[in-house]
Amino acid sequence: MAGQGKKKIGSLEEHRRRTVRVLLAVCVVAVVAIAAVLAVALGSSEEPTQNATVTTAPQPTPVTPSPQVVPVPADAPMPSEAGIAAAIGPAVANPDLGKFSGVVADALTGKVLWSVDPSTPMTPASTTKILTASAALLKLPLDHRVSTTVVAGSVPGQVVLVGGGDPTLTATPKGQSGYYANAAHIDDLVDQIKASGTAVDSIVVDSSLFKGETMAKGWFDADVAAGYITPIESVMIEGGRFDGTKDESPRSETPALDAGKVLAKALGVDESKVSAGIAPAGAKPIATVQSAPLSDRLMQMMDHSDNVLAETIGREVAIASGIEASFAGAVDATGKTLQAAGFGYTGVSLFDSSGLSVDDLIPAEVLDRVMTAAAGDGDPKLRPLLDYLPVAGGTGSLSDRYASGNRTGAGWVRAKTGTLSTASALSGFVVDQNGRVLTFALMSNDRPPEVSRPALDAIAGALRNCGCQ
Repeated sequence: MAGQGKKKIGSLEEHRRRTVRVLLAVCVVAVVAIAAVLAVALGSSEEPTQNATVTTAPQPTPVTPSPQVVPVPADAPMPSEAGIAAAIGPAVANPDLGKFSGVVADALTGKVLWSVDPSTPMTPASTTKILTASAALLKLPLDHRVSTTVVAGSVPGQVVLVGGGDPTLTATPKGQSGYYANAAHIDDLVDQIKASGTAVDSIVVDSSLFKGETMAKGWFDADVAAGYITPIESVMIEGGRFDGTKDESPRSETPALDAGKVLAKALGVDESKVSAGIAPAGAKPIATVQSAPLSDRLMQMMDHSDNVLAETIGREVAIASGIEASFAGAVDATGKTLQAAGFGYTGVSLFDSSGLSVDDLIPAEVLDRVMTAAAGDGDPKLRPLLDYLPVAGGTGSLSDRYASGNRTGAGWVRAKTGTLSTASALSGFVVDQNGRVLTFALMSNDRPPEVSRPALDAIAGALRNCGCQ
């Protein structure tokens, strides 16, 4: 339960809650079917006699698989507004959508082809991560990394674990993978500390980089134990998970201190000698490890709708903007970055960077403008956003959708999902039957996701099925 009777559902979900340039951004994957038939014919079903002749059919010519990535045609016709309305009309009329807002646009020209209440602020759930990822792409280099450092403490035998904002630090045995790919390893810190000859008998954990509250407005304490979030601190192991191999593992209520205890155990230091504090000014660095590059972390954040990564990446944007690394600072930095890039931001009201807050509001038109800029002739820095989106029926938080029943959009729809107990959203792009790239933002409120998500999927599937002029 996610507080106040709000039950969150979903799998790998965020935890309930626009020219030929297009060719670089959007590709249609055409997979050639592979068939190999091997026929062996015997002259008789009976066992042959000594002089009998056995006739064998010749081997068929092997079929060579040749999967291809084919760009969408530059001259694909743009569907008409009437054509889009007719194509998605039955799906849009579904009462399971509840309070509904949506936009469909042509990626190449940016023209809005269909909309309903596009400027109405709606609960976005994890489609909020589209804004967070876009701000990060605009503000930070793709190879940006954050560091976790150990420095000398204020007394002999003391070291300080200084959080640099990386929640992906892993303590899994070397050779094994933790939850986050290419994560920094606590054992590398240990090896560097030992190589330095530093004697350690106590550890201080400095998580002062992040300011303010560790839980956002509109979050529920029960979500920590449920595995959807952890208090946002500047150092943690596996996003605060108790089990680093599972997405929705219960999380720690004190992730920074727990990281210090993991380091202590690896160094043979009593866990009781771990405490919170601040590193001495100008303290000598002893060991440092770095996170995976931003490009990797954004992929993980979007594909699996990782709330903790969204919150820490939001703070990276804040720091790069010279703004306090807090919930408010991250939200402020995201808004300022997007507005500076020319995006309208009217109606946006956020309390976090992940969309887990039930108090967040975003109009559908804001999400679709960002998607159109990424898929069309907008800022090329946004192009990677398209690759980060889950594939319908194939990857991430869309892996179990479009997999049965209405499979029209399977493999063609790529979108960021959003799910809370009474809010669902879907924003991304799709290639229609004529090869035209369409972007969309679809938002449903006041309905449980078990009914609203299939209704949203049907609209996106209808866009894929559209051959309208």
